[in-house]
Amino acid sequence: MTKQSPHSICLLRLSALGDVCHCIALVRALQEQFPNADITWIIGRSEFRLVQAMPEIEFIVFDKRSGLKGRRALRRQLSGWRFDVLLHAQVSARANLLGRMVKAKRRIGFDKERSREGHGWVINERIAAVPFQHQADAMLEFARALGVELDLNDIDRAPAIQDEDREFARKHQPEAGHAVLISPCSSHPARNWIVDGYAQVADWVIEQIGRPVILIGGPSELERQTAVEIEHAMRHTPVNLVGRDTLGQALAMLERAACLIAPDSGPLHFADAMGTPVVGLYASTWSRRSGPYRSLKYCVDRFPQAAEKFCGKSAEKLRWGARIEKSGVMDLIQYEDVVAKLRLIL
Repeated sequence: MTKQSPHSICLLRLSALGDVCHCIALVRALQEQFPNADITWIIGRSEFRLVQAMPEIEFIVFDKRSGLKGRRALRRQLSGWRFDVLLHAQVSARANLLGRMVKAKRRIGFDKERSREGHGWVINERIAAVPFQHQADAMLEFARALGVELDLNDIDRAPAIQDEDREFARKHQPEAGHAVLISPCSSHPARNWIVDGYAQVADWVIEQIGRPVILIGGPSELERQTAVEIEHAMRHTPVNLVGRDTLGQALAMLERAACLIAPDSGPLHFADAMGTPVVGLYASTWSRRSGPYRSLKYCVDRFPQAAEKFCGKSAEKLRWGARIEKSGVMDLIQYEDVVAKLRLIL
């Protein structure tokens, strides 16, 4: 069905970093198809750092920790605004509460299978239901609902990187495409691989391939402590930049690397969007749904085995998007699995 091109579009997607990375492709597709449309993006404060350099977008930054005070401030900010379209691209209870504040004629949200926490009450249209769809493609369904036909591989998904951040990357990686980066932690601890596994792989890269290994990650205590434990477990010495760079510098590091090793997390998607090969480590989640889009062949994926072992059924029988965040699930990934994938890349 052909519908009039929208003049104003509001995208509601607060988090997380990986999903916001997927939204970059959605926004660029909308800008190309509707160059005269005003696009407003309601986004989380931390996630805003990833996309703030994107041109011709009105950002409304919401602090998820601000509670009732923050919601009231957002309501005042949106007062008097009316959009042609709301793309309600998040199903959490918090996002659904915020979505009620947005006045729009068309309110497009997720299909019933992917909806939860009252999502259906704040929308009046749904994207197409596509079984076993990757998260990145699911975001593009919002563009397709507006009549935009596209392929994810034809869209530039890379976040913008500043020159000063690239200078930081050149300092720590003098030779482009040479270093192997390890981002060992997800924000969900149950998705993280074992320290000894990372240490063994890092030593193999240094000994057998003759390449430097650089540890990257945020400033949280878990990330810092994990990096220290990996260092202590290794026979060789990696470069440890965990907690010592900004988000922009981390993006530049990923852009310049030979490859990245990481569990299901934001950095994995950033690297993939910039064309850097990724060895994704999956067992508590399924790479088929949330893996690095262009590097799925390099993923070590033990989710099907985890489904049989911990849930007693095949992965296809579980709810799409189910997580198996149980003790020992990531132990299904073996050192040899990761080395085999690295051989394909290096």
